[in-house]
Amino acid sequence: MRVFIDQFSRLLLAIVMSLNCCVALAETKSLCVFDLLGANGPIYAQMKDYKIAAMGWGVDLHLKPYISEVQAAADFKAGLCDAVSFTGIQSRQFNPFTGSLDAMGALPTYAHLKTVISTISSPQAASLMINDPYEVAGIIPIGAAYLFVNNRSLVSKNEDTQGKLSGIRIAVMDNDPAQIELVSLLGTPLMSVTIAEMYKKFNAGLVDVCYGPAVVYQAMELHKGLGSDGGVIRFPVAQLSLQIIIRQAEFPAEFGLKSRNYALSQFDKAVQLAQSYEHRIAPQWWLNISEINQQRYHDIYRKTRLSLRDKGVYDARMLRIMHLVRCKKNSQLSECIAADKE
Repeated sequence: MRVFIDQFSRLLLAIVMSLNCCVALAETKSLCVFDLLGANGPIYAQMKDYKIAAMGWGVDLHLKPYISEVQAAADFKAGLCDAVSFTGIQSRQFNPFTGSLDAMGALPTYAHLKTVISTISSPQAASLMINDPYEVAGIIPIGAAYLFVNNRSLVSKNEDTQGKLSGIRIAVMDNDPAQIELVSLLGTPLMSVTIAEMYKKFNAGLVDVCYGPAVVYQAMELHKGLGSDGGVIRFPVAQLSLQIIIRQAEFPAEFGLKSRNYALSQFDKAVQLAQSYEHRIAPQWWLNISEINQQRYHDIYRKTRLSLRDKGVYDARMLRIMHLVRCKKNSQLSECIAADKE
């Protein structure tokens, strides 16, 4: 028994010494983390796990919480952070290719998203992750984005509307040209807001429609904005992603590749978390829309993507990959034989 205890003690000591060795040798870098709930939010919690993983790749990350992703991006540009994590929408300015992953209506399901992220996270696609001096070091799903409406009659009244929706006030993020373009196509008044203001104005009744992943329903208390007549449209507007970007020269060689492999390994766990938030929205709040209306939304989103591709907002290569994935999973889609393919 004593022999066993001595052997166990030596093993435990070796493990502790090994961990101390890694901590001592690891380079210290700062990671600015956007989460609407700051250090208490679910994304910040994910980055705590990421910090532990990064220790194994030779980097000790110091996490800094941000409730504004615009500020996080500004501090990253100014050199106040060595790395940053925020939405794909915000990452577009650092890497247009991965920043186009969150394009409107481009990926209808999590299965589509997994196929794309698995493809672009492979070593063969490593060059697409670099936009000197920046490198995308990981992409993790946040969840499908849904439309929240304060009056479900807005859906039924416009079920067959082919033209403008001038009577509906839709909140759009002021730093996302894609949302501004979409609202322009719909013909609705532009209600430009920050991501934090969007939910406050929805709850105050100042806008009729906002959007986001299911996690914001509880976190931002959107039941206040839904009231007794509102609902959540069960038709994803986009697949939102969390993207980690580093200043490549300041990290060890192959840090980005190892980090992307780790992020990909977290895909299923992240989707399960997103779906758990979706299940927390009671069934009576979900609104289904007709197949005709779904096709109309698909057409609007496609026109938006093509317009933004031609304006240089969306990366044509990423749109092409997502188009191929959609048609691979459903070759009967009309867009698969369209003359103006993405």
